[in-house]
Formats: sequence, structure tokens, C-alpha cells
Amino acid sequence: MTPKKLAIVTYGCQMNKYDSERIAGLLQQAGYTLTADVRQAHLVLLNTCSVREKADQKFYSELGRLKRLKTRRPELLIGVCGCIPQRARDEILQRAPYVDLVFGTLNLSRVVELVRQVEETREPVLEITDEVLDDDLGVLPVARDSRVTAFVSVMQGCNKHCSFCVVPATRGPQVSRPLPVVLEEVRRLAEAGYREVTLLGQNVNAYGKDLRPRRVDFADLLAAVNAVDGIARIRFVTSHPLDFTPRLIAAMAELDKVCEYLHLPFQAGSNRILKLMRRGYTAEAYRELIAQIREAVPDIALSTDVIVGFPGETEEDFLETRRMLELVRFDSIFLFKYSPRPGTLAPQLPNPVPEAVKQRRFEGLLNMQKRIALAANLPYEGRTVEVLVEGPSKKDPAKLTGRTRTNKIVNFAGDARLIGELVPVRITRAGLYALEGELASASATLPLVEVAAS
Repeated sequence: MTPKKLAIVTYGCQMNKYDSERIAGLLQQAGYTLTADVRQAHLVLLNTCSVREKADQKFYSELGRLKRLKTRRPELLIGVCGCIPQRARDEILQRAPYVDLVFGTLNLSRVVELVRQVEETREPVLEITDEVLDDDLGVLPVARDSRVTAFVSVMQGCNKHCSFCVVPATRGPQVSRPLPVVLEEVRRLAEAGYREVTLLGQNVNAYGKDLRPRRVDFADLLAAVNAVDGIARIRFVTSHPLDFTPRLIAAMAELDKVCEYLHLPFQAGSNRILKLMRRGYTAEAYRELIAQIREAVPDIALSTDVIVGFPGETEEDFLETRRMLELVRFDSIFLFKYSPRPGTLAPQLPNPVPEAVKQRRFEGLLNMQKRIALAANLPYEGRTVEVLVEGPSKKDPAKLTGRTRTNKIVNFAGDARLIGELVPVRITRAGLYALEGELASASATLPLVEVAAS
């Protein structure tokens, strides 16, 4: 019997990627094999994102291409999951009646049952729930894209309700995974040879606030993961400034496996816009928090999210955002033009910003950040840094690629047997998006047992 083939197309954030890995793991267990070619697949799943309008547009464009493929191959099954179904519910089957399966973000553990139902009945199946299933909080089989680094979800949903954000509608309120469950997943990864984990959540540093009785917070979770043998590095995303406690700052400074890298969105530099966004902090409070973090972790690299063109944003407001970038000097930013999202409060605000103005502001910040990012990378030239080797370089497959503890991409020549190892690399050239280097010593041409951090 020919194995059934599964193709998953993933849009959006790390949480969606992790969900796709869990879906793939479950369906592999049920007899499917993975393929990257949708033309070969028996089942294609589109794991959707709804954070920005552009992601919606990409999804519906792909759905149109799959319609043409299904016309030629009527036996093809098309499924849609993730954030758009959770928000739009019946809209997908109304717009695309050729879709066979629709399910949301909160019931992915039932994917095998739902696929089998479609296979048996050949009738469309729509399954959306508003509550996280207990199974989704447990340890599910996961088909990892990497054998070196892995995502681990520590929570679902968010309670913040920022005026521009659709996440509370697509992921629901915050639900933390029990600490023993998270640790079990991390231990399994360590036993399988994984060296780095990234702890995921929409507001990861609010972890534990919903647990009753409340016994742990995110600092406790970091300490517990830090104690797992075999794991060499710990990262986490995404954080909200309001929940970044002194206790968490201390944990970052004291726990040896927690990397010197932090993604902390500020979104806008204007206090007036921050208030309209319902972010709950001021620009001054954000900068003070950054100062506290840098004092505790002096070598930390920072990234952030920034939105330009939020409704009502004046030129003065925009200049305050430029000022934030100038003062904080992030290593990298994720820059977005404001995109109205259904069900959020921001589209109801007056004075929308014209698209041409959004674009001008976007390009201005992008050019400014390029200068800042290059300036942040140049001091690495001549330094020897610890790199976790992740695999062949995408830029040059003849080379290896990995990351520093500060999340800088490093490309260098080396033996493929180094994949999964921590090696010392001397940086020879700093670019805008990556560093180039060479192994620091001839003895590093074979796998190393241990390399001290530089």
C-alpha cells in the first residue's frame, strides 16, 4: 500500500510553526509521510495566521492555487487550520466550498480523528472550539524541523487585549501548561540530543498567572528547564513589558543556560499612541526596563516589534518612535505597517493614516535600523564566540550555520559532524544580517565535548 503523503504550509509566528510540527507528528503516527511538494500530497493542510491582513491574502491566494490542483486531482484533501478558522469560523467554507476540513487553534490534538472522518465520509468537516483541550496541554508527538533546536509551548492565548491585536480572538485567554508537562517535553528533547529549546507563548513571561493554586511563575519555569541535563541553551518569546518582573531579570542574569538575547516588543514610541494601543506602559517606563535588563545582563542583544501608521499617528508620534530606536539601539527589529484586524478596537479609531504615509515611515525606520544593526554587528569582528551549529548554511550549503548566544547568525566552513555541537568561531566579517567566521582552532574540526562560552 502506497503511504499517504501530507504537506503542511505554515504562515505566521513560531507558535504556528510549533503547531504544524505537532500536527505533523500526530499524522505521521497515523501513517502519513511528510512531503514539501503539495503536488504529491494526498492531504494538504494550510496552518493560517491572522495577525496581519497580508497573511490573510497569502492564505487565500494559496487556497486558489490548491483549487486548481484539486480540479485535476479530485481525491486531494484540503484542510485549513490555525488562526483564521478560529476567528472567521464559517467564512472559509463559504468562500471555498472545495475545502474538506476546517479546525482552529485550540483542538489540534484531534486532527487524526478529524482527517479520518473526512476520509470516510468525503463530506466537509468544520470543528472549532473556544476552550483549550486537555490533550493540547499534554506532550504530543512532534515532527521537528531541526534535530538541534526545538520549540516548546508553555502556554496558549493572551489576556492583554491590545487594541490592534487579534490573538485573544484566535488563541483565546491565557492557559498555562503545567510545569511537569513542559519539563517532560524538554527532557524528551534532551534525551533525543537536542541542545537548545525556545519556550513559546503569546505573553510567555505571564506564565503561571492562571494556574490555581498559583505556585510557579516564569522565573521558576526557567530555573526548572535550566536544570535539565543535556540542554545547553534556553531562549523564550514573546514577552510583554508589563510582566517583565525584577525576579525574571534576576533569573536571566543568574541562570547559565538562558541566552543573552531578548525579544521585547515596544510597538510605538509615543505615549499617546501606546495609550490608544492599550499597551499599559509609557515609553519612559519601557526604556527604564531596558536599562534594568542591560544592567543585569550587560551583553544582552535586543529585538523588538514596531508598528507604523497606527490610526491617529501624527508625524510627531512617529518621530517619538524614531527616537526610541535611536536611544535603545536594538540589534534587530520586526517592523510592520498597521493592518486593521476584524474584531479589534483599533479600526474604530479616527484619523487612519494614508498608505503612502505608512510606507514612507516604514522605509524611514527600516533604513535607520539597518545602520543600527550593522553597528551592533561590527564589534563582533575579531572576537571568538560560542556557536551552536544548526546545519548547512542556506546562503552557502557548502558551509555550516549556527547562532551565538546573542542570536547572531554565523556562517563558517566546517565538518558536518559538528552539527549539534557548541564550537568556538572567530568572526572574520560582520554583515547586516549575519556574521562570517572560521573555526577558532584546528582541534575544532571534530565534534567537541565542551567549549567554554567566550
